[in-house]
Parts: sequence; C-alpha cells; structure tokens
Amino acid sequence: MGTSQSYRVAVIGGDGIGPEVTAAALAVVAAAGVSLVTTSYELGAARYLRDGFVLDEATLEQLRGYDAILLGAVGPAIGDTRIPGGLLERGLLLRLRFGLDLYVNYRPFHGVAGSLAAGCDFAIVRENTEGPYAGEGGTLRRGTSHEIATQGSVNTRFGVERCVRYAFERAAGLERPRLTLVHKTNVLTFAGDLWSRVVAEVAGEFPTVAVDYNHVDAACIYLVEDPARYGVIVTDNLFGDILSDLAGSVSGGIGYAASANLNPARTGASLFEPVHGAAHDIAGTGRANPLAAVSSAALMLEHLGEAGAARRVARAVQDFDVDVASLGTQGVTDRLIERL
Repeated sequence: MGTSQSYRVAVIGGDGIGPEVTAAALAVVAAAGVSLVTTSYELGAARYLRDGFVLDEATLEQLRGYDAILLGAVGPAIGDTRIPGGLLERGLLLRLRFGLDLYVNYRPFHGVAGSLAAGCDFAIVRENTEGPYAGEGGTLRRGTSHEIATQGSVNTRFGVERCVRYAFERAAGLERPRLTLVHKTNVLTFAGDLWSRVVAEVAGEFPTVAVDYNHVDAACIYLVEDPARYGVIVTDNLFGDILSDLAGSVSGGIGYAASANLNPARTGASLFEPVHGAAHDIAGTGRANPLAAVSSAALMLEHLGEAGAARRVARAVQDFDVDVASLGTQGVTDRLIERL
C-alpha cells in the first residue's frame, strides 16, 4: 500500500556500479509504494577528473535541505593514480558526514545462509564525526629523515554521549536487549575511560539492556567465532570502520552490507549507502549485486517514517535465496519487486 506523502531525496549515483545499484534501489522503493521526488547530483571520481570539482559549500547547503540522500559508490578504478589519495574520502564523504553532522553510522547485519553468521542479527553503531577521522594532527620536517607525523583522536563527551544514547535506544528495541562497548581501554586509557564512563552512566536509563565490554582485538575473534553473542556493538569511528567490514564479511560479504549515516537530531539530511566500492571492473556488465543498495534504501525508508515499507523491503532482501550471479542486477531487482 502506498503513502500519500512524497519525500525529496538527493541521489548521488557516483562511480562504477554506483548508478546501477542506486537505480535498482529506487525501483524497489517505488514498488514498495513510497513516492520519492529525486534530484541527481554528479559527484565523485568522474566529476573530479572532468571538472576538478569535489564538493563546494553551495552544493552542501543544497543537500542539507533534502529529506534524505541516497549514494551508490564513489572512487576511481583500481590503479588510477590521477586522484590524490584521500581526496574523495575527505573532500566528499567525510565532508558530508561532518557538514551535515551525520554523527551516527548505523550498520545492521543479517547473516545469510552459508555465512559464518548465518541466522544472526546484530548491528554496529559507530561514532561518525570524531576519533582520528576528525583530522587533528600534522607533519613536521616532511620529506626529511627527521619527519614527524602525528594523528590525534578527538573524543568529546558531547559526541560520545549522543552516539551511545542512540545505541542504547536501538538495543532496547531488541528481543534480547544487549549492548557491547568495543574499545581498547587497557591502552587507550583516556579515550577509553571517557567511553566507559558514558556507557555506564547512560546504561542507568535503560535497565532492560544487558551491557558488556570487549577489547577490539577480542571482538574481531568473537565476530568470527560467536557472532550470536552480539546485539548492538557501540564503538568509536576507527574501530567501527574496521569492525563493520569484518562484520560484513562474516555475514555473507560486503555485497550485502548496508549503512546509514544518520543525523538523529534531523538538522541535516541523513545519507544512506552500501559499503561496497565502485567495482569499475564490472560496471556496465549488468552483474552488480544491488542487495546492499536496496538494504540501504530500506534504512532510508525507516528514517523517513515509512516503517511498513522498510520492513517489507528488508524482509525481501533477507529472504532472497537465489544466486545473485545467475540473475544479474536487473534479475535481482525484478525478483525483489515480485516478492513485494
């Protein structure tokens, strides 16, 4: 059943297979009965190579005004050295996160059949605007034998608490409410202490949620050996970045992994994207797996308040039991639409 409301969504198809999987996601959303008014923005490697443009303030302000942003993938082909390393990551992706205050990165995982996490459902809530990615640091005597490079990790009470609170809210809604803080408190004693104290304090507001702690190295082992132990993992920017890729791998591969870069305060548009890369080697062949993009669109629907449509789309992906490679992008899209 459709809704009477339309939502304004900015679409950044990006590079490689990005436009293909994004088109598939939009087709599934339409089949779910949700009306979107979309505006396309050409941003990414191709735009930079053509125009030298990454993201300016005017475009950022335009994006801020949408109900949501759906992104496919950005990045040059492997081996293309025409774009300086880190330019797109910092100039586009991180700038969107910082500029729109997308302070939560939420990644749910559903273990597909045959994966190490088969049948498991858990999520990672990652602080998304602080940590080492905030850019504190620099170099001294660059290029000499006495060069010094520093990279600080920024952890504020404000940033940690709002991320932790969101994680507890997610955990409280689980059938078995449980939250695990993942950090390295035995070595990163200052940042780790702040995270630990905030989790302990916020836990008092959520008495039904069981709280645990893992060092990040132990969590890497547990995600492989016993992923069912987790409900919601909350962690900092760097650890969350690494753990999310590991979680995607044990859940069936990053071709299934979705993510939401959220501004729960809604002072800027939240951004939804699959975590796979641009995969230039299969772009245009019709072989791209759109399931992660479709799952990301389901997260977008949930954020927009279309809970019923979000559940139907997410369930269609979770119940997908046909070999993706045998169907191709369009075949997978058609099958999902049939199941809706």
